[in-house]
Amino acid sequence: MVNIDTVYQRVLVLANKEQRGYITPQEFNLFANQAQMDIFEQYFYDVNQFGRLPGNSTSGSDMLDYLEEKIDYFKEQRNVNINSTTEFYNIGAVINDLYKIDSVIYNDDSTCEQVNTNQVRNMLNSRLYAPTSYNPIYEIKRSNISANGNQGLRLFLYPSSLTERITVNYIRSPKKAQWSGYNVSGTELYNSSTSDNFELHASEETKLVIKILQLAGIAMKDPSLYQIGAAEDNKNIQQEKR
Repeated sequence: MVNIDTVYQRVLVLANKEQRGYITPQEFNLFANQAQMDIFEQYFYDVNQFGRLPGNSTSGSDMLDYLEEKIDYFKEQRNVNINSTTEFYNIGAVINDLYKIDSVIYNDDSTCEQVNTNQVRNMLNSRLYAPTSYNPIYEIKRSNISANGNQGLRLFLYPSSLTERITVNYIRSPKKAQWSGYNVSGTELYNSSTSDNFELHASEETKLVIKILQLAGIAMKDPSLYQIGAAEDNKNIQQEKR
């Protein structure tokens, strides 16, 4: 984890170095969570990129291991029962922090293959590839009830005769970071008991500082804040190369 007050103080120091103004706790929290999500989503892009490197690339393999270590922290498992009246698994109602499904296991035994709607139709009509209890398939649909987050996510399992519970192995989204304080004589002081740290790997502290400064510069229409973030980013890249 990354201490949220450490990041906030670093952001304030850099923003105020050239008297660029004050970033309020409310503004910081907004930028902080966007920054955390941007860095988190970059993990999966990087995994895809490094995964394309030749198999004998030691540096690529090491980086993949490092990225997987960062992602592993967010892996969860949840059992989900079928909705007997609608014949689907309402994963959106059960798993409210879902970012990405890793795997689905039926009845503790059979690994399910994810397919799209067209594939479902073709496979159900195929003698050769029709799903069975040993080789089930599933598709994810979003209901029209809710377009907000994962609330409308439904999992349909085939063959439809399968009604036992499923186990969903998934990657959750990071919990929201929150800097909270109390006011003493007009000064905001940090309150650790009501604050929530970043869930990212400890090595991401500098990246968070940089990303928050850049987001603040864009949102507050202050090019100097973005430039400070870009300068820190360049400095960080040079240090990593060494």
